[in-house]
Amino acid sequence: MTATIASPTSNSQQMANAIRALAMDAVQAANSGHPGAPMGMADIGVALWARHLKHNPANPHWADRDRFVLSNGHGSMLIYALLHLTGYELPIEELRHFRQLHSKTPGRPEVGITPGVETTTGPLGQGVTNAVGLALAEKLLARDFNRDQHVVVDHHTYVFLGDGCLMEGISHEAASLAAAWKLNKLIAIYDDNGISIDGQVGPWFGDDTAKRFEAYGWNVIGPVDGHDVDAIDKAITKAKKSTSKPTLIVAKTAIGKGSPNRANTAKAHGEPLGTEEIKLTREALGWAHEPFSVPAEVYAAWDAKAAGAKAEGEWEQRFDAYAEAHPELAAEFQRRMAGVLPANFAQIAVDAVVKAHAEAQTVASRKASQLALEAFTLALPEMLGGSADLTGSNLTNTSSTPNLRFEADGTPNDGRHINYGVREFGMAAIMNGIALHGGFIPYGGTFLTFSDYSRNAIRMAALMKTRVVHVMTHDSIGLGEDGPTHQSIEHVASLRLIPGLDVWRPADTTETVVAWTLALGNAQRPSLLALSRQNLTYSPKTNVDEIAKGAYVLAEPAKGKAKAVIIATGSEVQLAMAAKALLAEEGIRVRVVSMPSTSVFDRQDKDYKKSVLPKGLPRVAVEMGVSDFWWKYGVDAVVGIDTFGESAPAGVLFKHFGFTPENVAATVKAVLKKK
Repeated sequence: MTATIASPTSNSQQMANAIRALAMDAVQAANSGHPGAPMGMADIGVALWARHLKHNPANPHWADRDRFVLSNGHGSMLIYALLHLTGYELPIEELRHFRQLHSKTPGRPEVGITPGVETTTGPLGQGVTNAVGLALAEKLLARDFNRDQHVVVDHHTYVFLGDGCLMEGISHEAASLAAAWKLNKLIAIYDDNGISIDGQVGPWFGDDTAKRFEAYGWNVIGPVDGHDVDAIDKAITKAKKSTSKPTLIVAKTAIGKGSPNRANTAKAHGEPLGTEEIKLTREALGWAHEPFSVPAEVYAAWDAKAAGAKAEGEWEQRFDAYAEAHPELAAEFQRRMAGVLPANFAQIAVDAVVKAHAEAQTVASRKASQLALEAFTLALPEMLGGSADLTGSNLTNTSSTPNLRFEADGTPNDGRHINYGVREFGMAAIMNGIALHGGFIPYGGTFLTFSDYSRNAIRMAALMKTRVVHVMTHDSIGLGEDGPTHQSIEHVASLRLIPGLDVWRPADTTETVVAWTLALGNAQRPSLLALSRQNLTYSPKTNVDEIAKGAYVLAEPAKGKAKAVIIATGSEVQLAMAAKALLAEEGIRVRVVSMPSTSVFDRQDKDYKKSVLPKGLPRVAVEMGVSDFWWKYGVDAVVGIDTFGESAPAGVLFKHFGFTPENVAATVKAVLKKK
């Protein structure tokens, strides 16, 4: 059902001019911002938001609303104006405080800050990629929950994007996958104004965008006049009829539309128009109103509250009938859209630990991850996995997650494992979109060194507090012969620096299952699991619950008090244990601390942290990565690696770089000697 709030005979020009005026006034008040895109796309905004978008300003979280993404997020005043005018809880005072501290109108749209914003955009290309994830989630939820005579998932994903988004390489990854997945309810509108910060884009962006998207397999409409509301309206209507292809509408526009001296120039892009130019623009537009003032009749034309309430009310009636016919499905839909794990999740996690431990003790942590996934994917139908063309190496597939495939008509099979192809960045940003939509917990795999490709989308996940899980295998020089291009050195340490991201580097099967348990249980935080290619020895433990605190005492001296602490992560925990045994033969008593997640440990209270790392005891850290990270824990020495790796068998590399029990033991003795 479409929520129609303005007929084609409404004063569309005045509605568009309200957007233009609010955009230039807010940017001027802030003395910073981007007025050009909102002014240029105002008519497109009228066509979509006033004639097609299904939404309810009174309930921005209505499950079956259309999703709207402003991929060219620098034009944030466009979406803020639209949200304000249509009746969201975004009063004019917030527009007056555009880009100010603690306002609901930050420089780029941020999910969780502004009601009605579906995703945080600004890094160009990621918004449209998030939209692909949103559209995929809609299609797969419809598969999982719609039944004959009962359709409860049926909405579109709309995205606005500009030249910058299309120049970013991630747009290629996203567009290719959107076509492969036949996301017919994804409609992108391209603001084809030919201007970027550096000026006319012709010298550096000569792509035939329409042919490019046709080659992907998209339905392409246009070019159309982006300032003709009726033409855009007709293009969207046509796009909604697509049955097996996503649609790109190419809309020719003038950046800064209405500004006599700035329109169609780079000067309109990223700076205030200035008081004199704003005066001239008001005159050119026939907008004789004070700054931040919108006539009552224009507000009335934009008001979407009544139509939104009606649309949601009709959906609720359909859902009630659905719940009566399929009560268990209805309850499951509500649980999954709320992001709540099953009531028995704690027992599921315990069973996963027991089962994984029983099946294998000495395995690579990537294999331990797969053992955990076997249990979790069986119990949690919302888990949606994948890999960037490394399934056999990442081990992200399970017996419960067949590969996702689509029929020629766009119908998906029952698959829950996505072959993303060699598209690490696209995978990460699509997972963000899937998580933002609701109903699924996405996870995806690649090699840890390729987190460099994914990094900005991982950072965006942390900023948006989305529950996504990155499975990063081959986490060190331990991958061996593939050499330094594939051997992670600085990656774990640098990823730990991203605020809000939990990085786990588990040492064995039990730690891996606990890492998965916490990653799934934390709805407000992304997680990344750094996993080994090589087998890891299981370390017996009695304090499994303390793994969930990020670090714990794995082993104490057989007799007496420890004279030093060895802190280790992942595959190096077995080195620490072996070094402990060597030192014990010489009468040197040490404690071994396993620290699978530094961020989780850092959130513990002071007493617990002191109990794990007592003051006064010398500390040695052991990790196959850069040493600089570890000084924050007051260590006296680090057995690390501050160069790139080499191509050789793993065992040879361990000896070459000093990752042996003998070298760890020698380092401890050297520290004690200095004390």
